[in-house]
Amino acid sequence: MRPWTRAASLSKDVNVETTEAKTAIAVIDVGGTKIAGAVAVYDPAAPGAPQLCCRRTAPTEAQRGGKAVLATIVELAGALIADAPLPVAAVGVGTAGRVDARTGNIAYANEIMPGWMGQPLGDALRERTGLPAAILNDVQAHALGEARWGAGQGAQTCVVAAAGTGLGGAIVTHGRIVLGSHGFAGELGATMNPLGVDRAAGGDCLEGVAAGSGIEACYRAAGGDAISGAEISARANAGEGLARRIIDQAGYALGLSLADLAGLLDPELVIVSGSVTKAGALWRDALQRGFDDRVVSVLRDLPIVDAQLGSDAPLIGAAEHARDLLAD
Repeated sequence: MRPWTRAASLSKDVNVETTEAKTAIAVIDVGGTKIAGAVAVYDPAAPGAPQLCCRRTAPTEAQRGGKAVLATIVELAGALIADAPLPVAAVGVGTAGRVDARTGNIAYANEIMPGWMGQPLGDALRERTGLPAAILNDVQAHALGEARWGAGQGAQTCVVAAAGTGLGGAIVTHGRIVLGSHGFAGELGATMNPLGVDRAAGGDCLEGVAAGSGIEACYRAAGGDAISGAEISARANAGEGLARRIIDQAGYALGLSLADLAGLLDPELVIVSGSVTKAGALWRDALQRGFDDRVVSVLRDLPIVDAQLGSDAPLIGAAEHARDLLAD
């Protein structure tokens, strides 16, 4: 592992003519297949989203187990601190799994990240770096980035639904991520399946019918091939009846649930993201139809918009959360 000292030469990715008033935060996005990192630089002379520089990636290799993944994250944090063009003030992370809001440690993780549950992520980063560490669930980090500097910029309250392999959700109100008492607020995928589909065809949770993994399981249960969600989407858009029904079902179920959430929270907009959104107009039309069928009339014109920041959203959100920690 390289020594954790600030690089002697400044990064070419960011203007650092003067560094006294700037803030640097090492940010990391932990996914099931890849861990991405960068240094987020805030410059008072250029207000807005942080500039991301010194980017690095490493394979997650989740099958190695939670301790090995934790070691990779800690090593990546050290490398980012060494690469940074000015002293790093904090570490911000968005990670798969549910995060204990009090400690930043992993309270729960599913089979996508074996052995990740219980890993002391926040404790390890604080101990090894000597810096404050702010940890969010990856969807919460994504949501905070989008809310402040992406599709939700300017809105006080928004809801984010991230439909990828799994289904995550997050709530931002008055510019802050809503964590709840344990850090688990916004877990949309764990809510009840509004269609009442039986367990063999998606189970009793929304994730089992609306996420990519749920789409695949529902397609197989209905007699389809064991293929990826992307291929199911391609077949649907090519006109295959079964694939169209499964994609329509996924979008409609999510739309129903978003209507319920909108009725509860009365947000200014809903942001949707994730690989499932690439299913195209069939999925999006079904989502809107489900939303319209359920939502109260006063919220019928609520905007449902696409995310804008792509893979940078969780890095920017992690930086924003860490910056909030420094300011509090």
